[in-house]
This record gives sequence, C-alpha cells and structure tokens, in this order.
Amino acid sequence: MKKITFFVALFATISNLYCQFSDLNDIGILFSQDQRNGTARFNAMAGAFGALGSDVSATDINPAGAAVARKSKVSFTLDNTINDLDVNYYGNTNNLQDERFNFSQLGAILVVDTNSKSNWNRVALSFNYKLKADFDRTFRGNGNSNLISFDEHINDSNTPTILFDRSLSQDFSKETTGQNSVFNLGLSAVHDNKLYVGASLKFHSLEYRERAFFRERNDEVNGNILTAEESFDRFIDGQGFSFNVGFIYKINKFMRIGAAYESPTWYQDVVEEEAYDLFMAGIQNLGISAGEESNFFGPNALRFRTPSKLTASGAFIFGKDGLISLDYTYRDFRNVTYITDVSTRNPDGSFFDPNDFFATDYRATHALNLGAEWRFERLSVRGGYFYEQNPNLREGGNTNTDNYKGFTAGLGYNFGNTQVGLSYLNAQTDEFYSIYNTGDVTINNSNSRISASVTFSL
Repeated sequence: MKKITFFVALFATISNLYCQFSDLNDIGILFSQDQRNGTARFNAMAGAFGALGSDVSATDINPAGAAVARKSKVSFTLDNTINDLDVNYYGNTNNLQDERFNFSQLGAILVVDTNSKSNWNRVALSFNYKLKADFDRTFRGNGNSNLISFDEHINDSNTPTILFDRSLSQDFSKETTGQNSVFNLGLSAVHDNKLYVGASLKFHSLEYRERAFFRERNDEVNGNILTAEESFDRFIDGQGFSFNVGFIYKINKFMRIGAAYESPTWYQDVVEEEAYDLFMAGIQNLGISAGEESNFFGPNALRFRTPSKLTASGAFIFGKDGLISLDYTYRDFRNVTYITDVSTRNPDGSFFDPNDFFATDYRATHALNLGAEWRFERLSVRGGYFYEQNPNLREGGNTNTDNYKGFTAGLGYNFGNTQVGLSYLNAQTDEFYSIYNTGDVTINNSNSRISASVTFSL
C-alpha cells in the first residue's frame, strides 16, 4: 500500500519513518534545556555556583550571588565547540565532526555599598546575556534496514500497480541551526554579611531552523528502482519570559548553603512555519513519470510553558586557598505544556494532543554539578564534573545511557583589576532516533568546548 502522505502524519506525530524530524513534544523539550554556558571560571567548575556567587554567570542560577561580589565587574566570553558524532544505522557507522565559534556571554555586576545604619550592607544590580542553547548541528547516515515505506510510485497508473518490495538502501540527514539566548536582569542585597537574597527577570529569545531529508531506494522483480525522497523544513521564532529568586546563607567562614527557584518560561509570541516535499524519480523502463507532492503550513502561533527549576547548593571555602561547591537541580519535564490548542485528528478519526504525552513519554530529572578551585597566589586551577538525566523516555528506553555527563577543567590568572580565564569541557551522551523501529538510529556524541573570558573589576 502507499504510505500515508506525510503532512497528515506530521500533525498527528505518528510517523515511524520520520521521527528524526522533531515533533511538538521534542520541540517542547528542546527549548526547555540549558547548556549552562558562562564565564570560563563558571564553565571550568561545571557551573556549580549556586552557593558561591560573585561570578557574573552565577546570577543565572542564583540571583543572590551578585551581592557576594565586593567590587563591580564586567565579563565577556568567547567559545569554540567541536562535536564528534558516530551515527549508527543497522550496522553502518558514519563519523562526522562540526566546529563553531560563539560569543556566548556578556554581563556585569554593579555593587553599591549602602553606608547606612541598617544591617543591609550592600546592594548589587546584575545584567547578563548568555547563549542558553546553540542548535547548530548536522548529522547524516545511510544503510539498509531491509524495511520498506514506499512500495508504489505516486504516478503509477498501471492496473494493478507495480510493487517495489525489495529494500536496497536508505539515506538520511538532519541539519539544525539557531539559538536560544537569555538576558538576565537581577537585584540582590546582603544582610549582616551573612544572608544574601536576590531576584531576577529573564527575557528569552528563540530562533530555530530544522531541515531533515530522507531517501529510500527499492526495486521490483525485474530490477527497476523506485527512488523516493522526502524533505521537511521547520522555522520557529519566539520570545519568552521567566523569573528567578534565591538566597545564599553563610553558616560560618568555611560553609555556605544556597537555594534558588526559577519559574517556568512562558513563551507567548512563537511563530512556526513548516514545509514538506515528497519527490519520486521517474522510471523510464516502466513508463512512469516523476512525481512530486509539496505542502506548506503556517504561520502558526504557538504558546507553551517549560518546566520550573529548583536548585539546592553548598560550598566549602578554604580561606584564600580554594573551594569546593556542589549544585543539585530538579526539573520535571512532564510539566511542559502547550497553552495553544495543538490537538489534531489522527487518520483513524481520533484526536491526538501532544500535551497528553508529556506525562507518559518524559520524566522528572536530577542533575549534579561539582566544582573545585585551588589558588597558587595569582594562578587558579579549576575542575569539575556534571551529570544530568535525559528527560526523554521514548527513545533510549529509560536505560540512562543517554544521560548527559562529563568533566571540566580550567585555569585563571589575576592581574589585579583584570582577570583572564580559560576552560575546557568534555561531555559524552548517546542519542536515539527512530525511522522504522524505535531507536534504530543511535548517535554517540562527544562534545568539546573551549571558553576564554576576560573580567574587568571596576
């Protein structure tokens, strides 16, 4: 039988063949995730700054951290990212690498001493731009699953139609571009040099482009080949808003604890456009001409809400010699919700609502970030480790092999009013995509990122 036209499957999100094309559930999760970009010091310590503060990027986790700084400062960061991908498809492996440079962070903390008789010693205003997520990536693969989706030509007028029932090969690729960036505006204060409190507003900007391609080649009893090619394009732009509150408490000169809550991000002004094309080459020996079907959808207005985030933190300070810090973060991705009605009708007449699947196909996640720093006069040596669960239960089968984990390292040097830093991050994860069967595309992803920062004390 002929395959159901893909635009029906697209809106119903039931297509087995094209799960490498992100559906609305995938999109909701993708735009919820945070790659934790920051200053080189922040990155070198795996972002474990919830109870430390002072660093400009620490305000993204806990806005109370700005008041820990005793001097005003400005920081900016550049980074270079390399992705090494091994794409595995039915025994065939493609090795790919892509590299990119980003301006990933720019921010400042402005400190004001109150000089009043109250116990509120200091007030700090913080500003920070960061690249929350970089979507630039390409992967491709090929092989033969011995499975078939297209067994008839769309322009075949023969009776009966000719059946192409032997699988020869499949090729596929997916390219994504764009970014999710955040501007953070915060206010914090310190009481009696022990209790730091803060709040911030976050303004999110989203730009995402996705292009997926699939080619299937099958033949019939006389060796004539049917070549079917599908392509799918999606364009998404939008704006969002969230807020963040937190505190840090200095138990004594050696220990600090902290906690922060970040609200859901409400994306209110999101525009989505989609295009689909199916092309089948002509088969001259059978008198079948080439055929093509194209469809365009949109612009569609979307509104959705990502999950909130809770962070608990602790730090041990060894005077001026060094420190160790730990952050634990909890997020429940079952709470991703499309506010806009995105329900659609399945080919069998039933209704499908992506919101129903967040509760069953995704999970609450736990993340740990551990960082350390040791100082040798003006030189600082840093390192860290991070572990974060993947919320997706659909591919990967809840085996935890697709969790995000890795280590960090870095150096810093203090020239006085100027500090420079360099960091290295290495992360490993497995990704699963589905074409014919669940998880029949496996991607081993090794991600490396080098960041360089300059901080000026004012």
